[in-house]
Amino acid sequence: MAKSPKNAAAETVLAADTATQGGNTKIARARFAKALDEARAGAEALGKEARQRGEAVSGKLTEAVAAKRVDLVEEARALSDEAKARAATLAQEGKSRASDALTGLGKVVADNAAVIDEHLGEKYGDYARQAARHIHETAAKVESKDLGEIGDDAREFVRTSPGLALGMATVAGFLLARMLRGGKD
Repeated sequence: MAKSPKNAAAETVLAADTATQGGNTKIARARFAKALDEARAGAEALGKEARQRGEAVSGKLTEAVAAKRVDLVEEARALSDEAKARAATLAQEGKSRASDALTGLGKVVADNAAVIDEHLGEKYGDYARQAARHIHETAAKVESKDLGEIGDDAREFVRTSPGLALGMATVAGFLLARMLRGGKD
């Protein structure tokens, strides 16, 4: 069958449209591929920039943390030095009070030696005077020694007489508890 001129023209236009559509599809695909490549390149560039910024922020944070750590260490050292100085001052005051208390106790014992002579006899009065002398000597030794020497003497005493040291600590604890609880009985 022969084609009518109208049908032949329609087929030519259809073939041209199909050829144009095929060409347009290739162009569209090429453009789409190019857009995808550009998007990938852009994503890679953004990723690289994000990594660089992250590394920069990380570096700054690391530096800030290190600086803060140094500041905190220095502050802790200053507080430690201050606490040591305060403890040394308190220990020195305690040593002076103990020496004064021993001196006062020695004076009381010495002052009462005469009364002991009258009531119990001269032999016991001599014991009281001797005890007062020893108490005064001990007070003088405590006052003349520095805190390190007193600590060394205490360690040596505990090492040589642990039973006596434990007994003295027990009695001192009992007396301290009684003094603190004094008004409650």
